[in-house]
Amino acid sequence: MRFIAYFCNIRMSNHHCTLPYAATGAFSKLVTDYVARAQGIRPFMAHEVSLQGIEAAIARRQAFATPRGQVYHALQLQYASIGLHEKQARHLEALTDEHTFTIVTAHQPNIFTGPLYFMYKILHAIRLADYLSEQLPQYRFVPVYYMGSEDADLDELGHIFVNGEKIAWQTQQVGAVGRMHTTGLQEITARLKGQFGHMPFGADMARMLEEAYAPGTNIQQATLHLVNSLFADFGLLVLIPDNALLKSAYVPTMRRELLEQYSSKIVSATIDRLKDQYKVQAAGREINLFYLFDDGRRERIERTDGGYRVLFSDLYFTEEGLLQELEAHPERFSPNVILRGMFQETILPNIAFIGGGGELAYWLELKDLFEASGVPYPVLVLRNSFLLVNEKAEKLQNKLGLSAEELFLPSLALEDLLVKRLPGKQRDTDAAQQALSLLYDDLKREAGTVDATLMQHVEALHAKARKGLVGLAKKMQRAERRKIREEAGQIDALKSLLFPNGSLQERVENVMPLYAQYGPGLLQRLYNESLSFEQQFTVFYIDR
Repeated sequence: MRFIAYFCNIRMSNHHCTLPYAATGAFSKLVTDYVARAQGIRPFMAHEVSLQGIEAAIARRQAFATPRGQVYHALQLQYASIGLHEKQARHLEALTDEHTFTIVTAHQPNIFTGPLYFMYKILHAIRLADYLSEQLPQYRFVPVYYMGSEDADLDELGHIFVNGEKIAWQTQQVGAVGRMHTTGLQEITARLKGQFGHMPFGADMARMLEEAYAPGTNIQQATLHLVNSLFADFGLLVLIPDNALLKSAYVPTMRRELLEQYSSKIVSATIDRLKDQYKVQAAGREINLFYLFDDGRRERIERTDGGYRVLFSDLYFTEEGLLQELEAHPERFSPNVILRGMFQETILPNIAFIGGGGELAYWLELKDLFEASGVPYPVLVLRNSFLLVNEKAEKLQNKLGLSAEELFLPSLALEDLLVKRLPGKQRDTDAAQQALSLLYDDLKREAGTVDATLMQHVEALHAKARKGLVGLAKKMQRAERRKIREEAGQIDALKSLLFPNGSLQERVENVMPLYAQYGPGLLQRLYNESLSFEQQFTVFYIDR
């Protein structure tokens, strides 16, 4: 096997190279069109992903009355028990200044941070905030992780994958995951400690998890503690919006939703325009608010002929009674996915939102809703993506002579590629097919001069010959595959290392084994390799 030097189409350094998202074949048409600023997506974009787009978002934000004081006091109370790093303290104080803006990423409180992209989103927000602070020194930019702690989807949030193996949290709790107690997670912490505690930073990893998931705390507090342990030095602020002070600023919008049920009508109209070209998310419900019980249950509010009822409960309100409940206890009302983003943008002085492909899809559906509600819409930035290639995987890549882009090809396509690269063994049937066509074209013309009905017979013979040639090529290809059986096994091993369970690594694997191996320096290195506005996929050779 001759060595083929691997390359990247866009950018390469000693440690990484970047690829267009489209080159990976792992992202939807909506995502690839968004980063390409395709014509079909432009009507749903409020701002370009650029400095000019940021400046336009700042101008819109400056005209909006953001409740900075309420956010400041909520964060002060939130951090009272764990303290603030010096850079975080500066960022918190800066939030009271009208020239300070946030760069936000949002995510539910997955146990142990969930899949790797959770980390990549946060690092992207930090990187972009730092970049903008350099490019626009007249302003300050603060990275914020907005915790979607009211999400009730435990099936999604209550497990992690480690080396491709699923580890699930066994609990009978229901409702908002952020309010659940950490009971039972100590066993998973002990398992991770036993599995990775011998690594260079395994003891640090275990101590961090034991402190975060200590008995007696809940998931949103544990997630705050864990994320703070990882990113406090970067100046990241974590915001838990499950808070009466913050929700009081959103009462006017929630009141309008209860009275008019206006959000789903607007979003449905946007979806009707968007779905002509792209796969779209759900349009939500007639009322896109839930009621949060003290025990953590989160149930939908539904309008009835005489008032409102909370599903799966005995609660019933008249219109006046529900509005009084909203004013007195805004913390008991929880926006769903349709209204959650607008809550975030109402309370924070935000100008850019970092999200994945699914988040981009539903945010594009919300642009008209933001406009109808008078809330500034942020610059939407597709989050950074990484493929981490360790030393073992890199050696296999080198041995097989694959480019970074070729890593994303299916296994059979890679086998075909290796077959074609075998010296003297490349099989190209195109020339044979072309020669065959010329031969039968001549026969067809000659037969036609004798008897026109014979032309159809010649065409049938040509089709049969074409089919036979294709079949011969496939048999030859299978024979060549048998000759590269060793390389085929290496392809399978490489795919298993880089694409666990057949998915992108970042959508499956958890960061904790990596932290146990590389320690906090891993986060700094990922930060150094993170992009700002480029919106490219990064292949990172982590052991170089």
